[in-house]
Amino acid sequence: MRILVLGAGAIGGYYGLHLAEAGADVSFLVRDRRAAQLARDGLVVASRGQELRRPVRHVQAGRIEAPADLVLLTCKAYDLDGALDAIAPAVGPETIVLPLLNGLAHFDALDARFGAGRILGGACYIAVTLTPDGTIHHASPGDLILFGPRAAAAPWQVETLTTLFAATPITARSSTTILQDLWEKWCMLAAGAALTCLMRGTVGEIMATDAGPGIADALISECRAIADAHGHAPRPPSATQTHRMLTDPASRWAASMMRDIDAGLPRLEADAILGDLIRRGTAAGIAAPLLTAAHCNLQVYAARAANA
Repeated sequence: MRILVLGAGAIGGYYGLHLAEAGADVSFLVRDRRAAQLARDGLVVASRGQELRRPVRHVQAGRIEAPADLVLLTCKAYDLDGALDAIAPAVGPETIVLPLLNGLAHFDALDARFGAGRILGGACYIAVTLTPDGTIHHASPGDLILFGPRAAAAPWQVETLTTLFAATPITARSSTTILQDLWEKWCMLAAGAALTCLMRGTVGEIMATDAGPGIADALISECRAIADAHGHAPRPPSATQTHRMLTDPASRWAASMMRDIDAGLPRLEADAILGDLIRRGTAAGIAAPLLTAAHCNLQVYAARAANA
């Protein structure tokens, strides 16, 4: 199976490298600067106390010569339009696209461009960062990825991808309930992002305050109510895990958006993670005052960053 990974950043580079190590035919669609890094140093992942380095095939925009069997789409929501243009030459009649983006809004653009039947659902639970020297650092103890068809029967690529991942240290599962999985991750991520970004702290720091535990519970409840209104209330194991994660007094976790704020990055995924969820809540008659306050806060941050 020919796999094209959009970019060789934190998510795409991590999963793409492990698939290449497992013997998959993987190429990375990258920009000039990243292409130079890969040509010089190879693709490097630091994970679980070990460094994995290997040369990888890479191609730049406008130089794709044949369709892929599977396109792994790993980009930020605000880069989606450009990403669709970049991968379009690799999407042939039999190509399947696996997006690993947060939220659900990206499916509208992908379905319109390539057809809903060719777009899988995908969710990953992992903490990885890309350093300026091109090294991908894996910080979380685990790395779970879920993928599967959203409606129709699974295409052959799903079974092949499952087999390839089985030869890696990654925990990967094909799912027949991927939309439910996506809603559950979205609820966890939205509540966590709203909590840590609004309070500008880690979960543990917020839990040490008088109001922190109550605010965390309220945010979790707002997200759950919206998901429930759309027929996808988090199942008990997910609900329990989310509550444990976002109320742990010893936790040093903060959402990646919070880390972006700390780094002074001007662009955030606030609209995809919070804005779209709020809009879906409004459409269902569900009020979400704390999510709305967090989204407003992030809009102010983004406006200041844009004008700096």
